Amino acid sequence: MKMEGKAKQLERRSVGQAMWRGTLCKCPHCGQGKMFRAYLKVADNCSVCGEQLNLHRADDFPPYIAITIVGHILILVMMHMEMVWHVNPLTYLYTMVPLAVIMPLAMLPSIKGSIVGLQWANHMYGFGTGQID
Repeated sequence: MKMEGKAKQLERRSVGQAMWRGTLCKCPHCGQGKMFRAYLKVADNCSVCGEQLNLHRADDFPPYIAITIVGHILILVMMHMEMVWHVNPLTYLYTMVPLAVIMPLAMLPSIKGSIVGLQWANHMYGFGTGQID
């Protein structure tokens, strides 16, 4: 009963808009301030609107998503190359291993930003309440 009253008091936030802003590595609230102060270090507060951003709990979810996406892409490419050209196995070593390292690293900030935006939009872990739940 107590949670129902609390949930009614929270403002409605657009999940899609917050995730898109996060994907662009921007503040999910205003869409203008930078979400990260370093490669994957989320800023404590937005420099434009002052929204607190350090309440997130993204943890291992962004790398899991990145590895899953890259794994599917690389397996499809390898299967296609093998069926069409019958390439030398060393070709996979020289092309797929670097791609398997570079692609997830390139995706991680956008994926983490999207996850933080999702958590912000859904008031998870204290976003919008001023306290950690």
